[in-house]
Amino acid sequence: MINNLKILYHQGKQYIPDVTTVDVPGIFRGRPIISKTVVDENKLINVCPTGAIGANPVSIDLGKCTFCGECTFAFPEKISFTKDYKISANSRTDLIIKEGEESQILLNPEQIRTEIYNFFSGSLKLRQVSAGGDNSCEWELNAAGNVNFDMGRFGIEFVASPRHADGIVITGPISENMAEPLQICYDAVPDPKIIILAGTDAISGGIFDGSQALNREFLKKYHIDLYVSGNPVHPLTFINGVLSLIRTKK
Repeated sequence: MINNLKILYHQGKQYIPDVTTVDVPGIFRGRPIISKTVVDENKLINVCPTGAIGANPVSIDLGKCTFCGECTFAFPEKISFTKDYKISANSRTDLIIKEGEESQILLNPEQIRTEIYNFFSGSLKLRQVSAGGDNSCEWELNAAGNVNFDMGRFGIEFVASPRHADGIVITGPISENMAEPLQICYDAVPDPKIIILAGTDAISGGIFDGSQALNREFLKKYHIDLYVSGNPVHPLTFINGVLSLIRTKK
């Protein structure tokens, strides 16, 4: 009993009562802030390994960003990362952060399909598909359902079969070998169904973008309902993104 009390004293309560307002402890890179300080934009762009940084104005595409921090190490006066974990969007362009912008990323209600709130606001079952992922996002999504984050309290759960699911969550850059299994899984989900891309690799291909080993044609055929940034995705980012998607009433 004494040892348990010592652990509780040192680690605190691990269960998170409110996942929508909790602060992330420790080192975490969330939504970036880009100041209007003048720097050598060419050098800044070349720092990024995935081409996530743009110019005129300087911007960071969170769909490409690996959150490695190299940009802020090289140009700390220009770029800093906050601990804001609410970095999901339902529009691909809303993941692009421009210099001088400090507002929180919000989902666009006009782009949320009406049937999502009507069918899934109280319960959402998802089939996760690792389409060539490295298991980092997969681990974090598993953590979203543990006793700390407990997304099951909102009725959000992962299921084993696509036939029992309301939609799919794709992680990984979608390798050639996973393109057909991904399509089969999607086809097995009953209508209406949603598609969520979780992580940099799923959203843009990440460091594998342009590789001949990928086949991302699936993403060109269907509407993407939610883009969840992160490399890997933080459980709080995923849970808050999904809650915003299913709780927004048009």
